[in-house]
Amino acid sequence: MAIKTTVITGATSGIGKETALSLARQGHSLYLLVRNTQKGDELKTYLINETGNKEVHVIKCDLADLQTVRDAADELSGKLFAINTLINNAGGIFAERQASKDGFELTFTVNHLGHFLLTNLLMPLLQKGQARIINVSSEAHKRGTPQFDDLQCQQSYNAWKVYGMNKLFNIYFTQSLASKFANKGILAFSLHPGVVNTHFWDNFKGLGKLMTTLIRPFMINAQQGAATTIFLATAPRLDKYNGGYFKKKKIAKTSAIATDTAARDKLWAISEQLSL
Repeated sequence: MAIKTTVITGATSGIGKETALSLARQGHSLYLLVRNTQKGDELKTYLINETGNKEVHVIKCDLADLQTVRDAADELSGKLFAINTLINNAGGIFAERQASKDGFELTFTVNHLGHFLLTNLLMPLLQKGQARIINVSSEAHKRGTPQFDDLQCQQSYNAWKVYGMNKLFNIYFTQSLASKFANKGILAFSLHPGVVNTHFWDNFKGLGKLMTTLIRPFMINAQQGAATTIFLATAPRLDKYNGGYFKKKKIAKTSAIATDTAARDKLWAISEQLSL
């Protein structure tokens, strides 16, 4: 069996770390795209020690800094012939509006735009690898609407609404990839990992912090949260679900607005204009 080459963002903690651990155990050659290379090196050592798989590599990539995304794509293109799996796992929610290094709203950049750029730059390698592209979305997308008239949230900012919008964008992006590249051998999936007890919630203060403290006992752990990502990365015969949204390792329904092809196409055009 040929070794599979897998690229993953956001692997230094939470469900990303558990995903990386499982795939390392299954013999994947892993490329960890990380914002903090010290944490990346620590994860690399941990994965090698735990699994005996020495094919673990660390590459600097900060999704909030699009130049590092371009640099990471260049480095991967120089090292690899093909990529078999791309897991766009990194994400975040921010209590207050912040700007990325490129001046874009941070939630939009980290959850969508950085991954949009990375995926498109890696597309030649992904096509050679007949790759699966896996985008970690959320049931929060059902509270999201595309606000194209204020995409950068300069008029108003509500953390949960903005996060929901960008999780909706993950689904639009997945559907666009499935539509545009299916004849190139690409499969694309999005998923809800569950409400997972990770550091994801640490940015909240005040009432938001109180609410997350109250619901933490009911959250699943990171290993459980990684299960659907791992399933989509490894399960055979998923071609008929191309473009699909998954929950608990099964195909699931999205919100009605997530099927809006005009909004999906508009997002792609705007994302191209801002990043490529």
